[in-house]
Amino acid sequence: MRKAYLILILVFGLFLNACNNNKETSTEPESITVDDSSYLGQKPPGLIPELFAPGTVSTTNNLEIEGVFAPGMKEFYFTRQVEGEAPKMHTIQYIKDAWQESEEERPKGEVSIAPDGKTMYLANEYRERTASGWSEKKRLATIFDKYPIMRLTTSATGTYVFDERDTIGTIRYSRLVDGQREAPKAYDEVINSGNWTAHPFIAPDERYIIWDSELPGGYGGPDLYISFRQEDGTYGPAINMGAEINSEVDDAYGSITPDGKFFMYHRVYLGETFADCHADIYWVDAQIIETLKPQ
Repeated sequence: MRKAYLILILVFGLFLNACNNNKETSTEPESITVDDSSYLGQKPPGLIPELFAPGTVSTTNNLEIEGVFAPGMKEFYFTRQVEGEAPKMHTIQYIKDAWQESEEERPKGEVSIAPDGKTMYLANEYRERTASGWSEKKRLATIFDKYPIMRLTTSATGTYVFDERDTIGTIRYSRLVDGQREAPKAYDEVINSGNWTAHPFIAPDERYIIWDSELPGGYGGPDLYISFRQEDGTYGPAINMGAEINSEVDDAYGSITPDGKFFMYHRVYLGETFADCHADIYWVDAQIIETLKPQ
């Protein structure tokens, strides 16, 4: 039941989008009252994870996952599911001295923003930032067509790292070499082991990769892992991010905020009914990354 409901959360909205001919609708921005233009007015956490923006983003009766900031920290994107409705993508932007929220049908793919803030990736598609907002969606290069991408993140030099929606078990990378996009290659067993290996995040400087997977010795459901790049350019052993980050339920979708100050992820408990489920976004001081680095 747990895996089935996870798929419902992540995929049900996509199914309804297809039934509605992929028409996207959006609401008018709703003003959110906060006193600060930083981090939605939230007090930054320490080395113990805290709910992100309780009451604004993380709510009691709904499910919230996939939270990411855009560079500049003036835009926050996340997915919310309300009981009886398809998941929707929510955008909270700092506009005219206030945070304003809007929603639209959840796109096909999980949102990530390039380190330069100019491109939004959505599975096998992307949007480019324009003077009036995000462009219409465009397809990635044809070499990605055979991969049903779920989450794709990119480094500052253009290395793509992505998973697959169908297999939920293989993470691949594709570099820019002399301006040309190379064919995707799978990482070795350091990263591609365990079950439900998914949701990769590559640091802008490629110093580490974060992902989630079920591996022996974990804390319960999928845990968050990190692998640091070694001197020879390969990535070292998978390091469980520990009991402060991981729990007996599903901990996933980790990333570092574009300013490098905070680590964000979501935690999902899946019950028999919607009312039994919980899904919230957490954040913690990014210094926790340094405590995990091998000495």
